[in-house]
Amino acid sequence: MSSLGLDVDPAVDESVSATLAAVEVALRGHLASADPLVAEAARHLAEAGGKRFRPLLVALGAQFGDPGAPEIVAAANVVELTHLATLYHDDVMDEALVRRGAPSANSRWGNSVAILVGDYLFAQAADLAATLGTEAVHLQAQTFARLVHGQIAETVGPRGTDPIEHHLHVITEKTASLIATAVRFGGLFSGARPEVVEALAGYGETIGIAFQLSDDLLDITSESVQSGKTPGTDLREGVPTLPVLYALAGDDTDASAVRLRELLSAGPITDDDLHAEALTLLRDSAAMKRARETVRSYAEEARARLAPLPASEAKRAMEGLCDVIADRTS
Repeated sequence: MSSLGLDVDPAVDESVSATLAAVEVALRGHLASADPLVAEAARHLAEAGGKRFRPLLVALGAQFGDPGAPEIVAAANVVELTHLATLYHDDVMDEALVRRGAPSANSRWGNSVAILVGDYLFAQAADLAATLGTEAVHLQAQTFARLVHGQIAETVGPRGTDPIEHHLHVITEKTASLIATAVRFGGLFSGARPEVVEALAGYGETIGIAFQLSDDLLDITSESVQSGKTPGTDLREGVPTLPVLYALAGDDTDASAVRLRELLSAGPITDDDLHAEALTLLRDSAAMKRARETVRSYAEEARARLAPLPASEAKRAMEGLCDVIADRTS
């Protein structure tokens, strides 16, 4: 877990690393298909990389029971297959050309193939969940429903509700719900006590919100491709992330804040000079400071959700993850 900047107990690190290695091997099998086109397209995003953040949280959650339980690798694959499936559908809806530094599936094979491959991955996740029992099937289906509701909410917009509240609701449903299920699966299938599993799920949902918000901030703050995309991509595409929403909702009268609102209120900023100006103003704005504070507040809430758990190296690792997420956009 050193790649995340986490300083963890060697035994926990070894256990988690072994689980993630087994997940990667198993994932290749679940991406297979008798149809060569389906197999190639299904492998496309998985082989392009990714953080494997959800399987990592399954493995960490499993530290509170038996981390070597045979169901853990399957449970991690259920959440990763579900996550990958959503990426195929997201790219179609966003008309994305690139994902993880590679051409998106829709740009390479067309929208229809990308949608159907996403459907295939959802089917693979459901089939695998069935091997874990009815509770896993219910949890995966309920999570899938939340993902869909989050995507619909994002697609149709605030509809008269506060844009900031709406944005946080979308993130909770579209991103945090699956991360919560990942940590829950880890506790559940490792045999952890029910109260431990519930605490882990609460941690997962809250750290999931912080994780997505910090990813969005990295799109603004990073000078490289640290966020997985060219800095300022969201600004260029008119995606309303939290700092942008805070800036638009602000009533500051200083010249830079007024100018920033003027630039952002126009929608997508495609002109290179205006884009550079907006990015510079946003990085130095009160809105960005407030967004960082929001990320930290969710990270601290996630830490608080761990309070009922007994002291352990695994708990310390999960607390450390709160710090990493809160600090990486500072």
